[in-house]
Amino acid sequence: MSPGLAAVATWFRSFARYLGGVLGADAYAKYLEHYHAAGHGEPPLTEREFWRDRTDRQDSNPQGRCC
Repeated sequence: MSPGLAAVATWFRSFARYLGGVLGADAYAKYLEHYHAAGHGEPPLTEREFWRDRTDRQDSNPQGRCC
């Protein structure tokens, strides 16, 4: 891969990571990091359970959302 193409690919990956963070796509990974750092005794929510809980909480308390 040429150096120019490698730089473009690196920029694109960085931008995709940034955009995922802005849109909240990395929320489950952040939840797992916090969960393990806090040392909970129970197993963490599955990814499906996490997103269902997050959506339910946002629907019941729609602060800070445009729609």
